Amino acid sequence: MNFRFLHSSDLHLGKRFGNIADVDLRGRLRDARHAVLGRLAAAARAQGAGTILLAGDTFDTETPSPGVRRQALAEMGHHAPLVWVILPGNHDSLQASQLWNALRAEAPPNVVLAVEPAPLELAPSVVLLPAPCTTRRPGRDLTEWMDAAATPEGALRLGLAHGAIRDFSEEGVGLDVLAPDRAARAGLAYLALGDWHGAVEVDSRTRYSGTPEPDRFKHDRPGTALLVSLDAPAAPPNVMPVETASFAWRELPLYLLSGDDGAAGLAGLLPPGPARRQTLARVLASGRTSLVVRTALAAALDHAAPEFALLELDDSGLATDVEAGDLDLIDRAGALREAAEALSAESLDETRSATERAIARAALARLFSLSQQAGT
Repeated sequence: MNFRFLHSSDLHLGKRFGNIADVDLRGRLRDARHAVLGRLAAAARAQGAGTILLAGDTFDTETPSPGVRRQALAEMGHHAPLVWVILPGNHDSLQASQLWNALRAEAPPNVVLAVEPAPLELAPSVVLLPAPCTTRRPGRDLTEWMDAAATPEGALRLGLAHGAIRDFSEEGVGLDVLAPDRAARAGLAYLALGDWHGAVEVDSRTRYSGTPEPDRFKHDRPGTALLVSLDAPAAPPNVMPVETASFAWRELPLYLLSGDDGAAGLAGLLPPGPARRQTLARVLASGRTSLVVRTALAAALDHAAPEFALLELDDSGLATDVEAGDLDLIDRAGALREAAEALSAESLDETRSATERAIARAALARLFSLSQQAGT
């Protein structure tokens, strides 16, 4: 026996990306989320997998537009006989009865809706035990039923669930946290999880696939799906990550010491060539530098930004050494000099909050930059 499938989750189809200011980029990111369906299908075919398990949050909301819903189903149907199994997640839970009624009515024959905690036969001697999210916060471990689920003797038992295996709240007493040893308790050959957007190996039989198309800087790694191959219930699964993303989200640390050339450091940090168009990058500048270097760094970043999908600078961790000579470059006297001295004092005032000091540093750097542009 050999059963091979693709494990994915958290596609968040229809995500609006309201935190992105560039309207055109929002559209490109939304299109990439839809296009990942085709990339998942291509990866499955290339690796000889006949089934794709989607472990929740296929849709970003409980009310995706008819276009988002119908286009997703049409794309899945186009790749028959490949079988897609869709599990309700916390973003598209069963509480959204209108969504799941529409999916039942519109789904093509090769799309299986895993909407009940009951065994589903995927292939001879291969049984899926799904744990669909009943609400956004179910309040209980929805995988618990798997322990006692009856399946034919010798069958491969696969689990499919969406949720956290630890509670990230301050109280740490969440009732809906999934048991991290559920695979062992329930005799599962593999437990496919969704919810965490980065790929995580909980144990040899339990994994989060991560999202196939990243949507944030948090995980700072390529989007992947997991190709899983199983030979027997007791045999360890063979799991191989398959890259699926069209966009890269990268955080790039840039540490500066006084005297370092920030613009040169940035140039050595940024990815080269055509890949920039598909890269969203955030440069995390820290350390210490002068006003001159800080201004040059910002100018270099502004110059490179049009080549990227997104390029932004986070310099909240970058301290500025301000000398009288720097302020002289703004103005030697008058209102501008007074403003520069006031901002410099505020940026160093420990009685002010970190946010207030950061605002003062940014304002001083902006004043310095404008004064230099006016002088050229």
